[in-house]
Amino acid sequence: MEFLIYLFVFILGSAVGSFLNCVIYRLETSQDFVFGRSFCPHCKHLLNWKDLIPILSFLILKGKCRYCQKRISFQYPLVEISTAFLFLLNFYQFRNHITLYSLIDLIFLFIISSFLVVIFVYDLKHYLIPDNVIYLATGLTLFYQFFKVWNFGHWSLFEIWNLVIGVLPSLFFLMIILISRETWMGFGDFKLSILMGLLLGWPKILIAIFFAFLSGAVVGIILILLKQKTMKSQIPFAPFLIFGFFIALFFGGEILEFIWVFSEDLTMECLV
Repeated sequence: MEFLIYLFVFILGSAVGSFLNCVIYRLETSQDFVFGRSFCPHCKHLLNWKDLIPILSFLILKGKCRYCQKRISFQYPLVEISTAFLFLLNFYQFRNHITLYSLIDLIFLFIISSFLVVIFVYDLKHYLIPDNVIYLATGLTLFYQFFKVWNFGHWSLFEIWNLVIGVLPSLFFLMIILISRETWMGFGDFKLSILMGLLLGWPKILIAIFFAFLSGAVVGIILILLKQKTMKSQIPFAPFLIFGFFIALFFGGEILEFIWVFSEDLTMECLV
């Protein structure tokens, strides 16, 4: 039974990932992604249902369009698989205590994860975070957090303070943007950091930022060594911020506990 539930979540995530691919493509071409049938971006042929099975269609068709034989971008299966695993990881956090409120939290995380997948891919491809996506995600988060801190008719001052402090690190991004005049970082990254602060709160936002800069530095050095980039080349930072976000979301508690235990042990050693 448990396996079937995980399988359902994985299939749901892959189906959502398929839809996100459509959203990403139609954001690029300024088309309506709510209405209209899917089609091949090369030959424009309308796709049949058997061409749209998440992950499997790509494998069955061997990565080629059924109609024009042009190669299908690896983006499509990668987004579907990534979204499926993100859904699984989100579900895993609630697996032992499914209630009405945790189910609402889970659905919210599914939606936010989907927004972040779109931002990740779009920024990776175009070095740009679409404003309509980031504003919609931030507005939804503010709406969600408003009811979360309003705990059954009483404001939770701790939750409010936690969110306020969580947003403050975004001022560091704003400072970098203003000092560099957007040569080191864009305003889209600043907006994304605000969204992350609202989602994670304090101190998990610090973990997200740490892993964002760490992963960005590692990948940047590797690209320079491979001569794919130079010291003056631009690298989209939103994918690293989103990577840091998911590290903090899924493993932030364990990381904070490790830091706390390590700092206590270090303190004891110093005292001895």
